Amino acid sequence: MADITTVNPATGENIEEYNYMSNDEVNQIVDASHQAFLKWRKTSHEERAKVISSIGETLMRYKEELSRLMTKERGKLYNQSLQEIDLCKAICDYTAEKGVTALADDERDIENMKKGIVTYQPIGVIYGMQPWNFPAYQVFRYAIANLMAGNSILLKHAANVTGSGLLIEKIFHESDLPNDLFRTILIDHDQSEILIGNDKVRGVTLTGSDGAGSVVGQQAAKAIKKVVLELGSNDAFIVLEDADLDLAVETCTQARLINNGETCVAAKRFIVVDSVYDEFRQRIIDKFQSKKSGDPMDDSSDLGPLARKDLQEKLHEQVEDSVKKGATIAVGGELPEGKGSFYPPTILENVKKGQPAYDDELFGPVASLIRAKDQEDALRIANDSRYGLGGAIFSKDEEKAIRLAREEFDTGMVYINGYGLANPALPFGGVKNSGHGREHGGFGIKEFVNIKAIHVHNG
Repeated sequence: MADITTVNPATGENIEEYNYMSNDEVNQIVDASHQAFLKWRKTSHEERAKVISSIGETLMRYKEELSRLMTKERGKLYNQSLQEIDLCKAICDYTAEKGVTALADDERDIENMKKGIVTYQPIGVIYGMQPWNFPAYQVFRYAIANLMAGNSILLKHAANVTGSGLLIEKIFHESDLPNDLFRTILIDHDQSEILIGNDKVRGVTLTGSDGAGSVVGQQAAKAIKKVVLELGSNDAFIVLEDADLDLAVETCTQARLINNGETCVAAKRFIVVDSVYDEFRQRIIDKFQSKKSGDPMDDSSDLGPLARKDLQEKLHEQVEDSVKKGATIAVGGELPEGKGSFYPPTILENVKKGQPAYDDELFGPVASLIRAKDQEDALRIANDSRYGLGGAIFSKDEEKAIRLAREEFDTGMVYINGYGLANPALPFGGVKNSGHGREHGGFGIKEFVNIKAIHVHNG
């Protein structure tokens, strides 16, 4: 029997079977990755930038094929799969353009010394464990920055997007990058823990749940390895009394339902001040009711299925548990019949502490609608979470919104009067149980480097 069977979540039909690699095979890959790193680290930043550009160009040749496979394996809308590939290309372009300057030595004038030099040197093999929700973007996000920095990459992708992980490896291998600098490995959790302890693995990065982050964080700490964790969240989108309600309703709908609602930085809690609550409520219910689930390859579908049947079942349990504890369903909340793992756009009201809809991450198209007394109360509720990844503020007073975002919102990212998944020019990451470390924005490129000080004395 195969170790991994991928399943089309729209139909419930099996796609492909795969087996885990042996420990010997994994060790050979690690050794080859380390040897490739020893050569790659000596290449100039300019040469690396050219190779990064070639990865982006090769990716675009496979844009339709990879997009179709991501849609087939995890059920995301095909047009959103195409957009994801464009974002990956943008990461390659941004890194190739800005990476050389970002990694340049920093010379400092220091009293009683000729000079001081701060240099950013690669450290070795970086092992990434990536989730299924953005099968290409999650990989490119950590791989491209670290390749530019001079490191080599190992990828353990989520089992249900194994085909996508292997196709991404093929794309890297058809670019100008030496093959052993990027390898997709098929291993189980026990093999993963052994790999984290391998002396040649110098850095570990995980995108996943806070539960997974706690486990991997401990495994990395035990091996004294640097780790970057990008974990779950329960992002609050705050609608203030001076908000543009048309914009707020449109944006909150999109930010909750994009990628079938399976996004760490999605709008999960709509926190609306009392003075505009009733109007916002009616409008957002109408919006959610107008959205239709269907075949993710069909342009007329607003949502595809959740990525797996067990995820659909877990989400429905969280909804039912929240209702048992006092929440009410404003729209949706019915488990559909049929083979696919679809879930309807859903809004819960009367959401309070102690309910999964308030305390936990609901990974799917379910929003929590929460009434706040005023601006101060809205921020209190927003920050009353163990998570702190992203969030948003809607207000026509932009300066006020920026001040609140800067000084009051306890998250790593805040959107003002809009929403976007990620931007290569701005850092991505969170605080509290949403993890630590940053990707993008010139910060990700320095997460796994040796920030080395060279003291040059007068002699």
